[in-house]
Amino acid sequence: MGDETFDLAVVGAGPCGIAVGAAAREADRSVLLLERGFVTNALIQYPPYMTFFSTAEKLEVGGVPFVVPRDKPTRLDALVYYRRVVDYFGLPVRQHTEVTGVSGKPGRFRVRLRTRQGEDDEVRARAVVVATGGFDEPNLLGIPGEDLAKVLHHYTEPHPYFDQDVLVVGGGNSAVEAALELFRARARVTLVHFGTELDRGVKPWVLPDIRNRIEKGEIPMRWRHRLVEVRPRSVILEDEGSGRREELANDWVFAMTGWRANPALLHSIGVEIDPETGIPDHDPDSMATNVPGIYVAGVLAAGYDANRIFIENGREHGGRIVRHLTRE
Repeated sequence: MGDETFDLAVVGAGPCGIAVGAAAREADRSVLLLERGFVTNALIQYPPYMTFFSTAEKLEVGGVPFVVPRDKPTRLDALVYYRRVVDYFGLPVRQHTEVTGVSGKPGRFRVRLRTRQGEDDEVRARAVVVATGGFDEPNLLGIPGEDLAKVLHHYTEPHPYFDQDVLVVGGGNSAVEAALELFRARARVTLVHFGTELDRGVKPWVLPDIRNRIEKGEIPMRWRHRLVEVRPRSVILEDEGSGRREELANDWVFAMTGWRANPALLHSIGVEIDPETGIPDHDPDSMATNVPGIYVAGVLAAGYDANRIFIENGREHGGRIVRHLTRE
């Protein structure tokens, strides 16, 4: 541990954590980003050929232009862009460093760290921002067989599933895009959703494609059904209305049921979490929590409903935090 005390320690170096760092730099505040993985770790987990719903300008942070030669940026475009933002502002980032605890009081916080090599360390900060994102743990179905190795909550690419029976659970963007890619890689795909239609947030340029595949029977669709059991070579689906059960041959299950934040660090600091919503106690105008000197930023502030905060609105949190610090 060095002698320097940073004005701001930011836990998480995703887009919203980077936005906090950029805002701190613009206000001439010293800042340190702490990331247990690597810069924009969550984006690495997106499918390699993913295209964002948002336009490039809505993903910009710190006034750094995000220029792409198409309407919507890709995952690769975003990875390059956010690295460039880190370079532009000269943001110090300690990658592969987990924050294990925070103690102290405003102006004199001690942030405990553990490196990838298992070494313990500590840094000092006047204020701490927790921006750890919403992808710590999947929303589990809570059904028999969910712990089998063939059940996956994270989709990357379709090729490994060629000529195999694949069930995709969900009706949102992740489920729809996974089903389409798997179909085109010649997997035998079935889509199951408890609703009667796809989620409203599905990308509009994807809807005609998935609807055509469903109407033609190329991707069998089980509306108003739930996955109730996973077996080594099959799955059991249940009709929501009649309760009738159906067994399908199956090699793989993609449970695209969303992810949630892990509030353990906030709990340990003393930040109150609403048990129903998972939302940390904070002031939306300043992002300050009930613990003085501790702030939240990004999707973590949305609790269990990760669809309320995206990069395009979470990027604003950095400015709110720094303005509040300046007033304080």
